[in-house]
Amino acid sequence: MSTLTYAVHDSATMLRRNLKHAIRYPAVGLGSAMLPILMLLLFVYAFGDSIGAGMGGGRAAYLEYLTPGVIIMGVAAGSMSTSIAICSDMTEGIINRFRTMDITRASFMTGHVLGSVVQTMACAVLVVGVALALGFRSGATPLEWLAAAGLLTAVAFAVTWLSAGFGLISKTVESASNKPLLIQFLPFLGSAFVPADSMSPGLRWFAEHQPFTPMTETLRGLLSGTPVGNAWWISLTWCAAIALTGYLWSRHLFTKGPAAH
Repeated sequence: MSTLTYAVHDSATMLRRNLKHAIRYPAVGLGSAMLPILMLLLFVYAFGDSIGAGMGGGRAAYLEYLTPGVIIMGVAAGSMSTSIAICSDMTEGIINRFRTMDITRASFMTGHVLGSVVQTMACAVLVVGVALALGFRSGATPLEWLAAAGLLTAVAFAVTWLSAGFGLISKTVESASNKPLLIQFLPFLGSAFVPADSMSPGLRWFAEHQPFTPMTETLRGLLSGTPVGNAWWISLTWCAAIALTGYLWSRHLFTKGPAAH
């Protein structure tokens, strides 16, 4: 087999390993889904009427506005599982065994990242299901739903690579679970819960120029069936930049260890 074939085969093996771990120990994955679901319930039922009235609508209108932001928040929260899983492997000794085996070096990280993306997308489906149960209705066409799924996959892929770096620099599982908190809560400081133009000038500037705002606005436009303007290419540019940064950082950290066969 060629080098590429070996790499694909080894990455698929690592992917199966991580998915089996996720099935056996679902607490971390479900925890990533519970945060956005709780936020959805809290903001819709506790603040939906007042915030919706301020936006020119009621609770139902606010649910339509809030759901895309909560989905993006859920995708960002999924990055925690990657950091924890990688830190666990690095600190519990299994990585030393992998380094003595005839496997492709890149397969370890690739398996973790792809496994986390699969788990994150499953959690996103769960959040969408809860939103639909609460009354969320989308005006998106099948093509727009497909584009929304592609956007969420790109966001998950990007933040997962960044979170992989956090897992590699963490010395304990506890610290690995804390380091991605900035990624998880950055959507709060965007347009996920309220429009950016309703914020104070300084916070508004930050909200308009941070990566999760165009991602949220793109998803909101796709799910509502309205134009997304320039937000889509800004979102994809952010995704590419974050993914590349995370990949290069993680690769540098991982290759500092003993060489694999």
